[in-house]
Amino acid sequence: MLFVVTVRIGVIGVGVMGADHARKLDAQVAGAAVTAIADFDEQKAKAVAAEMRAATVAADSFELIGSADVDAVVIASRDSTHAELALAAIAAGKPVMCEKPLAPTAAECRTVVDAEAARGIGLVSLGFMRRFDPAYVELKRRITAEELGDVLVAHAVSRTVTSGPGGDSAATITNSAIHELDVMPWLLGSPITAVSWHSGRSSRHSEFRQDPQIMLLRTESEILITVEIFLNARYGYDTRCEVVGELGAAALTTPAAVVVDRDRRRSVAYPADWIPRYSDAYRLELQEWVDAIVQGRPSTLATAPDGLRASLVADALVESMNNGSMTVRVSGTFAGQ
Repeated sequence: MLFVVTVRIGVIGVGVMGADHARKLDAQVAGAAVTAIADFDEQKAKAVAAEMRAATVAADSFELIGSADVDAVVIASRDSTHAELALAAIAAGKPVMCEKPLAPTAAECRTVVDAEAARGIGLVSLGFMRRFDPAYVELKRRITAEELGDVLVAHAVSRTVTSGPGGDSAATITNSAIHELDVMPWLLGSPITAVSWHSGRSSRHSEFRQDPQIMLLRTESEILITVEIFLNARYGYDTRCEVVGELGAAALTTPAAVVVDRDRRRSVAYPADWIPRYSDAYRLELQEWVDAIVQGRPSTLATAPDGLRASLVADALVESMNNGSMTVRVSGTFAGQ
């Protein structure tokens, strides 16, 4: 007889990202069911729970983590809550998929890494979903196969329609650029060892942060990476990445399913946010996370140490920003690994 294992999952934080995770887990990921929801907005929690097959609303995040009806936890709440909630999940011995970043600072990330190490088992996976995006995966395959020859430079661009409420220039680094700080070393197979942060004119649509920002990253293998983060680009959600080698270059293409020809023009549509752009990546990431839990093996998602590595680079960029765009060496236990 074939027994089907269903992982009962609690989701903490059901804003745009958390609600999408809950819907995918409950309807699109095999072997998963969302059984509990927690959010500081009780009405929002109830609304998302009502979409699930059989989910209850927990009084708070810690009640959800401790619930006997929850086997594993998704953390999609505010960045400032990630470390505390991850520590609670580790203490409860429950696998956790934490949205990026692991925490806003490397110091907080290290507390999670240390707690997990003390437990002696890898319980924390991180939501750096670009590692599962088919376009990035294909780009990495071509780099690894040395089709481009030795990589010399890489260019990364992330633009969104508008920045979220609140946040400052440092938050652009720790919350948005953190994706590039993870995916570029993964893509190129070389850690980031030095950084500098730069700015020019700022968009009139950005009140409290420098926008756009330009970041220069240097890897251990001397690859130079340029990163542009523009949160108030207005025209659409747009992720670009080009890798240039001695024998050729390769880049992500615009992920549009349809090209429209009309009025002597050819056009594609941009998504309004990241959800449709990375829908496949999120689904594949969540399926791998659940499969790993069912099979009792480590997942191939980013780990807590990966989150610490990215945050060490983010800390260095914030230091550069606060000190006249000086070049800063990435410090810390993981900087040279």
